Amino acid sequence: MDMLSFELIRDGNRPLYEQLYQQIRQEIIEGRLAYGTKLPSKRKLGQFLNLSQTTIELAYQQLVAEGYVESVSRKGYFVLAYEELAYVKTTPLPTSQRSNQQPAMRYDFHPSKIDGSSFPFSRWRKHAKDVIDEQHQSLVSLGHPQGDLSLRLEIATYLYHSRGVVCSPEQIIIGSGVEQLLPHIVFLLGKTTTYGIEDPGYHATRLILKSHERSAVPIPVDQNGLVIPSLVQSPVDVMYVTPAHQFPSGSILSVNRRRQLLNWAAASDRRYIIEDDYDSEFRYSGKSIPSLHSMDSERVIYLSTFSKSLMPSLRIGYMVLPRPLLERYQTEFPYYTCSVSRFDQTILTRFMKEGDFEKHLNRMRKIYRRKLDVVVHALRDVPFLKLTGESAGLHVVLSVSNGMGEQELLRRAKDSSIQVYGLSDYAQLPLSTAYPQIVLGFASLTEQQLMQGLTELVTAWQLK
Repeated sequence: MDMLSFELIRDGNRPLYEQLYQQIRQEIIEGRLAYGTKLPSKRKLGQFLNLSQTTIELAYQQLVAEGYVESVSRKGYFVLAYEELAYVKTTPLPTSQRSNQQPAMRYDFHPSKIDGSSFPFSRWRKHAKDVIDEQHQSLVSLGHPQGDLSLRLEIATYLYHSRGVVCSPEQIIIGSGVEQLLPHIVFLLGKTTTYGIEDPGYHATRLILKSHERSAVPIPVDQNGLVIPSLVQSPVDVMYVTPAHQFPSGSILSVNRRRQLLNWAAASDRRYIIEDDYDSEFRYSGKSIPSLHSMDSERVIYLSTFSKSLMPSLRIGYMVLPRPLLERYQTEFPYYTCSVSRFDQTILTRFMKEGDFEKHLNRMRKIYRRKLDVVVHALRDVPFLKLTGESAGLHVVLSVSNGMGEQELLRRAKDSSIQVYGLSDYAQLPLSTAYPQIVLGFASLTEQQLMQGLTELVTAWQLK
């Protein structure tokens, strides 16, 4: 085939691999890349587009993950039959509709994005090849319904050393992310259970509870985390919290409030805490705060994923159930099949066992620390601006006191092709903050993009 040629915005905020993936995907959808077409090698396409092979690898792997192309060992990447992609609408958008689409922002400070360009694909690829060469026969069967024992052993060891979580592999259940595991907890705890959710908080939690017709009560959050008196006065039975780095406020649940929360849960057999250990891998100052589960393993259901520490598209998460709930789970979910492929589980097991996961985390902490330093340095002396939530995680919160409201701040940023996010978008209750709060993610942008984007943002907000 002819060499692929695409228009890539090199000084924009969208990663180059994402732009390349989307444009190849569109070529397949619109039929310009036919079934069986071999894509250029990573080396040749990289030379032609002046991109690194890592960037090409990221784009190709995303296409493979979504089923647009397949990787054939020692032969390359080939386009799959488009008819097989039944979930994709085959009618191209009319030209008039395409022209009316919103242009991509040059700088997108999304709080949930990661630095995908730093993923160690060479090591991941090595483990994938070894798994295929050595274990291809054993991967044919479904495996254990709670996930492969070898991976659960690695996760249990990691949790003990990194978060102080003491659990057996038997207590761990693997699934394709929190969104898939939370409904299992919901069914397990029964229809009459009332849930508490942090406010402001993670949208998906509220939507999952709503879709399963469960009551969800918003409980306010302040600079020290969950407001415990509001919880005590509520009818909540199960409280969903992100204590390590509250999303999106960035606050860390204080030790005193952790004890109060655990005491609240211990006061009734109906009460549990769902601990979503969001962003716990990335802490930049002081000693890591212990998980709630490490303080009370009987009333805490522990949830986490590899979305931030590895990559969102991997779709591997896990939960640790207290033993009484585990017995009920095994009785009530005998039909459950683990939703994560055994191939991915086995690769991740090797990745962790051989020390690659720990090395990757250490490297990413340094990379994200440098990016955070860029943010702090760029905004430290800006008048009418206060930065919070910078001790952990991949986003910070800006309090802007220049007289502009939240919507005006968002509009001015957008007019400069900068995407930032208002704290009120994540809230159900009225915010008690004195000034507008803006959520600013820094992980997916390069240090140069951060410097330039923040300089332009300060100008757009007339802070200098």
